[in-house]
Amino acid sequence: MYRTINVLIVDDHPLFRQGVRYSLQEEHDLKVVGDAASGEEALQFVSVTPPDVMLIDLNLPGMDGLELTRQIHRTYPSLGVVVLSMHESDEQAFNALRAGAAAYYSKEISSVQLAQVIRRVARGEYVINEVMFDEPKVAQRILSQFRDINRGVTTDADVDFSLFSPLSDREIEVLEKIASGSSNKEIADTLSISTQTVKNHISSILRKLSLNDRTQAVIYALRRGWIDTPLDTVAPMFRVPQLEEDA
Repeated sequence: MYRTINVLIVDDHPLFRQGVRYSLQEEHDLKVVGDAASGEEALQFVSVTPPDVMLIDLNLPGMDGLELTRQIHRTYPSLGVVVLSMHESDEQAFNALRAGAAAYYSKEISSVQLAQVIRRVARGEYVINEVMFDEPKVAQRILSQFRDINRGVTTDADVDFSLFSPLSDREIEVLEKIASGSSNKEIADTLSISTQTVKNHISSILRKLSLNDRTQAVIYALRRGWIDTPLDTVAPMFRVPQLEEDA
């Protein structure tokens, strides 16, 4: 016998709300109990009928998704929040988690994956850009940073954003190969995939990072600590003075 997980959808676009409701209706353990077009409307709904999990759009008009998440977390700390955004961003993921969200995903998430995330959040797990953290590990490493920020001990610049890479494991592999100077064909041969698949991964990387070319992507990833390519094996084109100083 499964436990029914009650879900509230908060988004200002009616078609998106309807689409999410439709995508979840085949999940017998998930029940959409309502939807709201604004943060204020959501707070009113929750005050009467608190759900188990809320799906909150990051860019709500008026009270934005982060502020709504903060208020929900303060008043209903056991209520799980999944923040959804048009774009994947490690800074946004960090801000969402800091506000009290248990998960952060792009709106491009599939219906199957969204259902899985809702179940995980209902179980008290943290899921950020396909990386799952179990309590209390997330509290020990990440939430301690939030407390330091709140006390003024550290700043956002001191936070380890490498935990929030929006890239998949395979995309990281491709970037590591690019960083070492491999061509698309060499990457394809090494990873046993087609050259077109390599190109698709690169396109996805550039889209997720909002960058124009692979050189920028590699430098960006190296600075964020997303790829582990040793500096002495990094292709000369990717070696910039700042990276040499950081090594």
